[in-house]
Amino acid sequence: MQPSIDVIDGKDFRRMIAGAYNAFMREHEYINSLNVFPVPDGDTGTNMLLTLGAVAKAVAEAPDEGIGSLSRRAADSAIMGARGNSGVILSQLLRGIARGLSGKDKATSAEVGKAFQYGVLYAYRAVARPVEGTILTVAKGIAKGTHRAVRERAAFADILGEAISAGREELKRTPELLPALKAAGVVDAGGQGLIVFLAGCLEGLEGRFSGPEADFGRTLTVPAMVAETNIAHPYCTEFIVKRFTAGLGEVKRQLEQMGDSLVLAQGESVLKVHIHTAHPGAVLESAIAWGTLHDIKIDNMADQHREIIQSEPLATFNTEAEPLQAKANLAVISVVAGDGLIDIMRQMGADVIISGGQTMNPPVEEFMAAVHNGPAEKYIILPNNKNIILAAAQAKKLLGDRVAILPTVNVPQGLAAVLAFDPNRDIEANIALMTEAQATVKSGSVTIAVRDSQVQGQTVPAGSYIGVIEGSVAVWADNLEGAVIALTKHLTGPETGIISLYYGAELAEPEAQALAGILRKQLSGIEIEVYFGGQPHYQFIISVE
Repeated sequence: MQPSIDVIDGKDFRRMIAGAYNAFMREHEYINSLNVFPVPDGDTGTNMLLTLGAVAKAVAEAPDEGIGSLSRRAADSAIMGARGNSGVILSQLLRGIARGLSGKDKATSAEVGKAFQYGVLYAYRAVARPVEGTILTVAKGIAKGTHRAVRERAAFADILGEAISAGREELKRTPELLPALKAAGVVDAGGQGLIVFLAGCLEGLEGRFSGPEADFGRTLTVPAMVAETNIAHPYCTEFIVKRFTAGLGEVKRQLEQMGDSLVLAQGESVLKVHIHTAHPGAVLESAIAWGTLHDIKIDNMADQHREIIQSEPLATFNTEAEPLQAKANLAVISVVAGDGLIDIMRQMGADVIISGGQTMNPPVEEFMAAVHNGPAEKYIILPNNKNIILAAAQAKKLLGDRVAILPTVNVPQGLAAVLAFDPNRDIEANIALMTEAQATVKSGSVTIAVRDSQVQGQTVPAGSYIGVIEGSVAVWADNLEGAVIALTKHLTGPETGIISLYYGAELAEPEAQALAGILRKQLSGIEIEVYFGGQPHYQFIISVE
């Protein structure tokens, strides 16, 4: 039996994070297999693994020793690396833990237990409309178990054990609370992920694993470093705070603890901030309390340093170079996968494309980079997938009114929305126009079932072609032609005028055109267009207007 641990320090916290990451490396595919729907987007485990991978890397490399500063570093890296809904929720769990441990070098078992309760609260608050039977049900159970153990003054290993036990009991209940889980015969994937996280923390705390810190380069691939740099605060961070009402002295005191090269320029209800920091996310999160954030700019000086070192020969600079082109007022960022769909999205007016979609959920960091490096001052983000909306929302929290989100849940909605975009109008007017445009489109997609499932009381075997609308299986067939015809007819109505077929990377154009020919014969009077989408996993995306 491991000895009880009554005081937790930075070394313990490092082991817990490494243990949690190790557990996800072991369990993420099982978590993926718990996906309710038989479509190839069961990536809850992968999203949580990748999010926690960013955390594990940051914590393993951090010079910090205190548990408070390490937990904050973990939270910052989780927010920037969060992927998908589950990753964003996990990042909020870590953010709450960091709040509970803030300013502490070491913490008692009770203090760490209360910090984990904070984490559960933050995770619960991350979801706008909580639904029972999901990760949130498990989170509440974990909170109750933690509370009981803290009240009983247990050692922290025992607190984690009680939290895991209580969470597992709630996890067993999730199929009774969500019919979709019961029909599939599984528990909630996100809830299982929370249990894996806590169990991994316990393994790490007790030293019962050989984790990724033993061979970190093998488990996380990072670009090779040509030369080392000793930049302690590598991010040059600049932003403006409008409607500034905080005290300048207090702001200065906070920022001086976060970096160096600090410059503060105060105007009438406005503050310009320049700072070199290792934690730009922490700086921005602090600044949110001072007013509204604008014109955020973050440059990685370490990357710039490496690029200069790697350049052969050394660059020469033209002192008479033309001035930089002024940025546009407003542009669109669209998330999409597939060479054809990327080209179409650009042609229709999207200025910035982030590669992503089903099974490929871009992290918060990619949205931040797109805004910082893009051609405009402000942006409208089209997620085009329901599992990307929370990551986009997290980016907006950091970027303020530079960003608005139109919560498109599929590519046809995004295409309709971007077609209505008018760069000469402001964000509010464009959101109204684009919302109206996306509502005129019906869409579905055809893919292959990756597992046996029950749909509408019937068994759909793995390998069947299924037609999916808004995340639910609407039709299925033994062959691609049958599924495409059935799904298209399901989507069409008396007012239908145009059907657009976007065929995926696995199909050739002749096969797509042949299916379109069959549809034209069966749906006379409706214009049918065929485009190369190149999207992975889905043989067809079908748009009906």
